[in-house]
Amino acid sequence: MKFSPPSKRKFSLLAAFKSMGFLTKLCFSWLVVLVLSAIFADLIPGLDDPNYQAWLFDTTGNELRNDTPSWNHWLGTDVNGRDILARLIYGARVSLAVVASGVTCGVIFGGFFGSFVGYVRGKREAVVMASIDVILAFPGLVLLLTIITFVGARDLKVLCIIIGALSIPIYTRVARANALTISRREFVAAAEALGTKQRTILIKEIVPNVLPTVLAYALVAAAVLVALEGALAFLGLSVESPAPSWGNMINLARADLRVTIWPAVWPSLALVFTVFSLNNVGDWIRQKAQKRAAAI
Repeated sequence: MKFSPPSKRKFSLLAAFKSMGFLTKLCFSWLVVLVLSAIFADLIPGLDDPNYQAWLFDTTGNELRNDTPSWNHWLGTDVNGRDILARLIYGARVSLAVVASGVTCGVIFGGFFGSFVGYVRGKREAVVMASIDVILAFPGLVLLLTIITFVGARDLKVLCIIIGALSIPIYTRVARANALTISRREFVAAAEALGTKQRTILIKEIVPNVLPTVLAYALVAAAVLVALEGALAFLGLSVESPAPSWGNMINLARADLRVTIWPAVWPSLALVFTVFSLNNVGDWIRQKAQKRAAAI
């Protein structure tokens, strides 16, 4: 027999969207448009090749370098005559890949490890959390830079693997803290009293109730990862040029700020809007998760 919280409702994305405030709806819409544009960038009609350097191949020559916004190039061009809008959209793929790797590894591995040790406790919890504390004691950014330097490759796959692995410890701590609370609830005690196996309780009772809080944290952590990738790209430690990335677009544009600000403005705005939107939607999910937990 399964004992679960009485207030379990089917999730509806449309109903969730309607319950958001106006600003949260705008943030959510921006994230949806950003994700869909990055995924289907190759199918967008009229979108230029992000690496096409017009000043090398076009008869108009230098006139297409650092061009201001126009009908031909809605956001203008950079110092190499490449379309900024195209590079923004394709550059979003880098940020999304980094976020996806960090969130996926964190939620799946960190969420499960944290739920497991938070429920079983004892020696297994002590061993796992001691290992987590050792990893977290070392500055994450320094460790990331060390690994990238040691590997010697600024490949997106390598960056995603490193960030995904480094995301697991903090998710483990978040999941464990919630699992400790959930494991003391009445429905868990009732299931244990009936002799339900620990594995069944963990999968059917602990993990589903820990997951909303972990997902709420995932959006906040995603904002940090977007900013982190932008900082690494700005420092030349993310994907190598000419592959577009918001950070390396800003880094390239800073040398020509006295000539034009547009190549630096647009990726900066995209970075700011994305981080703000992730934080805003993450706060909304966190509030919903807290209300749900209080109702259990």
